[in-house]
Amino acid sequence: MLDTALKVINIIEDNSYEAYIVGGFVRDYIMGIKSNDVDITTNAKPKDLIKIFPNANIDNEVYGSVVIYFNNIRFEITTYRDDGVYFDNRHPDTINYVNELKIDLKRRDFTINTICIDKNGDIVDLLNSRSDINARIIRTVIDPLESFKIDSLRILRAIRFATTLNFELDKEVKEAIIQSRYLLKDLSINRKKSELDKIFSSPNIEVGIKLIKELGLVDVLYLDNINKIKPCSQVIGIWTVLNVDRIYPFTRNELNLMKDIRESIKNNPLAFTTLYYYDLYPCTVAGEILSIPKKDIMDNYRDMPIHKRSDIVIDSYDLINYLKIEDGPIISKLWKDLEIKLLNLEVNNSKEELLNLAKKIYTSSNLVKEDANETKTTG
Repeated sequence: MLDTALKVINIIEDNSYEAYIVGGFVRDYIMGIKSNDVDITTNAKPKDLIKIFPNANIDNEVYGSVVIYFNNIRFEITTYRDDGVYFDNRHPDTINYVNELKIDLKRRDFTINTICIDKNGDIVDLLNSRSDINARIIRTVIDPLESFKIDSLRILRAIRFATTLNFELDKEVKEAIIQSRYLLKDLSINRKKSELDKIFSSPNIEVGIKLIKELGLVDVLYLDNINKIKPCSQVIGIWTVLNVDRIYPFTRNELNLMKDIRESIKNNPLAFTTLYYYDLYPCTVAGEILSIPKKDIMDNYRDMPIHKRSDIVIDSYDLINYLKIEDGPIISKLWKDLEIKLLNLEVNNSKEELLNLAKKIYTSSNLVKEDANETKTTG
C-alpha cells in the first residue's frame, strides 16, 4: 500500500506540485498497524489533479477533495486549504486554497493525525505529532474548546481514537469535552452512530464506555442503558442491549436481527427450539451477552434433530393425503406442533411416527373443529 501511495505522490511531484501522505495511515504506519485508508494532501488544485489523473472524480468540490483509483486502490487527495468560519459546528462556510503544508495541517483535528510521509518515504512532522504518538496522548491541534466548537464531531472522534488506539485524552481535551458536550445535541444522528459503531467494535470498548460516562455524554448520546452493556464481539449485540432502535438509524435487516437476538435471550439460546426458530447467529450473539460459551451453543446446534423444515422426512402432501384434509392454516399449525415435538425429542424423524403423531394431534385437539369451521367459511 505504501509503495503504491508513494507512486501517486511522485506522479503529482513530477507535474511540479508537492504532495504528502497524511493522517491516520501515517500514524498507523509508525505504530506498526496495518491500514488501507490512505489520504494524500497536495498544493495541486482539483482542476490540476484531473489533468494529472484523467480518471479522477471530484469527491467534494466545495472542500477540494478528489478521488482517484491507482492500481485498483482508492486514494482521496485534498488540496491544502485554510477553512473559513464554521457555520454549523461541522462545515466551514468558505475555504481558501493555500500553498503551505503547515497551514493545512493546522486546520486538522488532532496532532496525531498531522504527521506526513513525503515522496521519498521520509516522515515529515511539523506539529510535534510523533512525540504525542510515542506518549500515546490525544491533543487537539488548536485550543480544544475552539476545536470542538469548529467541529463537534471531534468530541466523539477523540473518544474513538482513545478507545481504538488505547491512548489517553489530554487533560485539557477532557475538560473541553465536558464543557462542549451540549454541541453533540445538534450533531447528525448518523454521524453519532458512525463513531459509536467504531467505539463499540473495538476490543477496548470498556475504555470508550468509561469515557462516555466520565465525560457526561450519556444523555446527549441517548445511551441510558449503557450500564447494561456486556462484552460482546459483535457490535449488533451492543446495540441490542442499548435498545435505541427508535433513536439511531438501522437497516431493516439490523432491526430484524436485534429482534431475533432479544427473543433468543428470552427463550434460552441453548434450546433446540430457539436455535431452530431464530437461527445460529442470533443465538451465538445472545449467548455471548448471557456469558454462555459459544462452543456450548455450537455443540447444541450440531446435535439438533432438524435444522430446517426440509430436514423432516415428510412433507405437506404426506399430511394432506394421510389425514385426508385440504391444504390451509391447519397444515401450518400441524407443522409447528411436529417441529416442536421433534426439537423436544418427543418423536423420531421417521415417516410412520410423524404421520401417526400428526393424526393424533389432529383428532385429539381443536384442529378438527377449526378445520370444519374453515371449510364452512370457505364453502
